[in-house]
Order: sequence, then C-alpha cells, then structure tokens
Amino acid sequence: MQWILVVPLKALARAKSRLSDTAADGLRPGLALAFAQDTVAAALACPEVADVAVVTGDALAGRELAALGARIVPDEPGGGLNAALRHAAAVVRTRKPHTPLAALNADLPALRPPELARVLTSAAEFPRAFLTDAAGFGTTLLAASPGHELLPAFGTDSRARHRASGAMELLLPAVDSVRQDVDTGADLRAALALGVGPRTAAAVQRLTAA
Repeated sequence: MQWILVVPLKALARAKSRLSDTAADGLRPGLALAFAQDTVAAALACPEVADVAVVTGDALAGRELAALGARIVPDEPGGGLNAALRHAAAVVRTRKPHTPLAALNADLPALRPPELARVLTSAAEFPRAFLTDAAGFGTTLLAASPGHELLPAFGTDSRARHRASGAMELLLPAVDSVRQDVDTGADLRAALALGVGPRTAAAVQRLTAA
C-alpha cells in the first residue's frame, strides 16, 4: 500500500521564528526551505510513498519543491495549518479517494526513507494514527487509511488532541528521524547529530560562515 503525503509549508518569510536565537532574520527563510527540500526528497525516496503534495502559498518554495517532484497545492484557505491540511486532503482525496493519506511536517531535515516506511507500514494497521515528535508534546505525522478523514489537530499539545480525536499513537523504536522536527536551536543540533540532508547541511554551513 502506497501513501500520498501532504506536507504543509507556511510562507518562508514567516517560518521558523523560534530559531531567532540561532539564525538571523535573513537566514531563517533559507533554512526553512532547506528543511522542506530535504524532507520532501527523503519522502519521495521512500518506497511506501506514491506522491507528495506540498500545500503552500509561497511561490519560491512551490517552485523549488515542484522541481524535486512534489505536487503543489495552493494554500487557498489561508487559515493556518489545520485549514491548509484539510484543504489539501480534500484535493488529494477528490483525485484518489481510495489512497491512504498522511500529513507530514516540513521540518524533518534528518528524515530517513526506511524509518518513514516503518512508520507508514505501522500506521496502515489503524483507521487513523499519529507519531509524536521528539519533544513528546507535538505530532510529526498523522495518517488516515482509505475511507477515513484526516481530522488534523496540529498546534499546541497536538499529541493530546490527536489522541482525544481517536487516532492511535504509534509507539515505535528507532524512528528518530521521523520524530525530530526543528523549531529551536536545540532541535537543529539534535537533527544535525542524526545526520541531515544535503540542503540543510549546506544551509547550516552558510549560517556558521555568516
């Protein structure tokens, strides 16, 4: 069973504000784009993934991620993360109603295709399932099998909200690269320790040289 992944990405100019202690304003958009590029490239390399749909209103990000092979869904609602995911899920399901669907964070620069494959294989056993982030409070992946709505509840304490919505929490060992999103400088250091993709590595080099 192959999945379609929906990856939400906000405008690069507004992305990763919590990295202000690590990267200056002018460098954060480049970091956010690099995170998304490495995330999408790794997802497309995963054998369990049929397609990646990036939902964004950012023209530059759309061009760069389309060049990697992602399909771009315009963020027409402009109503925030969950509205964007609901919109993209509806677009995907209109075209392919019987395909399993998962929302994946755009800031997983250490993502490894084999680990993502393990998570998706496990998620396929449940109507809806999710993976908690490394911090233990958020969510990096939310999955819905065919015939089930995604029902995204990302944001503060999304782990608790997704559990309350009936989604099964996936308790898998050795999938750190799928859990390690990057919001803070400490997160970035943790991702670098795991081993990030080439675009993030290059962006971090530019950061340290600045």
